[in-house]
Amino acid sequence: MRTGLRRCVFLVAVVMLAGGAASEPINCAAAEHPEIGIWPNGLPADAKPVSAERVRELEGKLTDERIFWVETPSLTLYRAPKNIASGCSVVICPGGGYNILAWPKEGLEVAEWFNSIGVTAAVLKYRVPRRDPDRPHHEPLQDAQRAIRLMRHNAKEWGVDPGRVGILGFSAGGHLTVMAGTHWDRPAYPRVDDADDLSCRPDFMCPIYAAYLGNDYKDNVAEIGPLVRLTKETPPTFLAVTADDSMRGVQSALLFVELRKLNVPAEVHVYAKGGHGYGIRESDKPVSTWHHRLGDWLKSSGLLERK
Repeated sequence: MRTGLRRCVFLVAVVMLAGGAASEPINCAAAEHPEIGIWPNGLPADAKPVSAERVRELEGKLTDERIFWVETPSLTLYRAPKNIASGCSVVICPGGGYNILAWPKEGLEVAEWFNSIGVTAAVLKYRVPRRDPDRPHHEPLQDAQRAIRLMRHNAKEWGVDPGRVGILGFSAGGHLTVMAGTHWDRPAYPRVDDADDLSCRPDFMCPIYAAYLGNDYKDNVAEIGPLVRLTKETPPTFLAVTADDSMRGVQSALLFVELRKLNVPAEVHVYAKGGHGYGIRESDKPVSTWHHRLGDWLKSSGLLERK
């Protein structure tokens, strides 16, 4: 499985760097999962390009584990097998400090696992590296809001329930997940087409070892910053993190406390050891089983019921 994923990400990255159009699906030789461009008429008007000099630098960094430059955001669709498909779906946001995307480890491999429990997954290739140093999440949030709306817009075709569309992300992607779940009432871009008439509020969110939850995007302080706008309308939340991952474990625990104060359904798992960036890959540490707890939570929340 891992070899096939490496071939897939290599092909996708080569097409991107060659200037391939993201609006046309890219079929990987190792797996038939279409890549679908999310912006039919180009990026939003306030999009900031990466300088030509920076692009030349990034083109030399192509690997099978990381994507260093995204100018044409897309969704790579993993439809759940029909015999077990529940109708639940999730947008997956790989991490990488808003500078790269850990594509197989925090994207494609996770999508395959979601398929195994009947969840359709779409891996979001959001814009990296950072465009705006003062708000590095802004353009990725545009991509995330658009991705959630597209999941609902294509619900019938993709076999998903528009009322069970979630978002999950790792590290910076976990921060992006929280931004999508707490800023859904503030559109990040002007309307593009009929898809944007649909809500971008996720029905559940799963920040996994989320980064930057402190004030000024800090991870080393025991606080939740003002960008985390919690209300009673914040989606049900599942969190997983480790206590030895800077102050991210504390920040996730504080986020859980604030959610429960608002009576928002939430569950948090803070493991003692594991560090950062483990995805769902097996190890001898208990944290490597966190995704099974997520499966339990989705099931107990009724999100996996076949309707």
